[in-house]
Amino acid sequence: MSTDPRPLLQVQDVELTIGGLHILRGVTFDVHPGEFFTVIGPNGAGKTSLLNVISRIYRPTGGDVRFDGASLLDAKRSALAGLGIARTFQNLALFEQMDVMDNVVLGRHRLMRSGVLTGAAWFGRARREEAVARRACEPLIDLMGLGDYLRRPIRDLPYGIKKRIELARALAVEPRLLMLDEPAAGMNEEETDELAEWILVAKRELGLTVVMIEHDMGLVTRLGDRALVLDFGTTITIEPPRAAIADPRVISAYLGGEDAEAGDATVTGNIGLALPRAATRKGAAR
Repeated sequence: MSTDPRPLLQVQDVELTIGGLHILRGVTFDVHPGEFFTVIGPNGAGKTSLLNVISRIYRPTGGDVRFDGASLLDAKRSALAGLGIARTFQNLALFEQMDVMDNVVLGRHRLMRSGVLTGAAWFGRARREEAVARRACEPLIDLMGLGDYLRRPIRDLPYGIKKRIELARALAVEPRLLMLDEPAAGMNEEETDELAEWILVAKRELGLTVVMIEHDMGLVTRLGDRALVLDFGTTITIEPPRAAIADPRVISAYLGGEDAEAGDATVTGNIGLALPRAATRKGAAR
């Protein structure tokens, strides 16, 4: 992690209300250059909504989000790639009929200057930019170990490889800040372990700052420098992941007040599997 004292990302007293429901309540945190920052909490805690605020899908009803010192609230969503911000989503959004390279190159399209007409006509600037984009993506293909799958249609590939392709596509944006929304969702233990290694490779080789939402506490404790724990849109704690998941308030949030005392020994005694992947509260929305 960088020793630069200036935060790369600042979330300041963010409030979010949708349809009269308070989704986020005064959420505040900083993420420093090179940090691996994780966001955890039971289903319905507001984790994805928080990423949606940062990535300009939602506009907060209060507070501010600043990237490299400048507010993001007036930035267009389409401008985030140019600022150096990329994101993956819980559900895969790959083009199944296209091959690996074509999917990864799509990550660079928001960095291109060709308009719709020149792109459709496929001449001049559009053709030159496409060639440059493909050359730029070749090192990412190698970095993510995707060379053996390069010309195969996405539909024929295993789920774990598809997740790696999605990661490579986000890296094609050349981000400084990479946001991962439950990257291990739907993966088995072996696939999760492999993905963790590729995420670490990308972070190390490309000098990334990462914000990750994840339910798999083994992955959180393995990768994270700090963990923000949310519950019903409020901050419970921000501290190193192992300390966070041993916090009685966090245990109570996941297991419920009546079960927290009984579950405490199990949670703290099995730190790698600290909380179940599908940890939920009765009646909580995802």
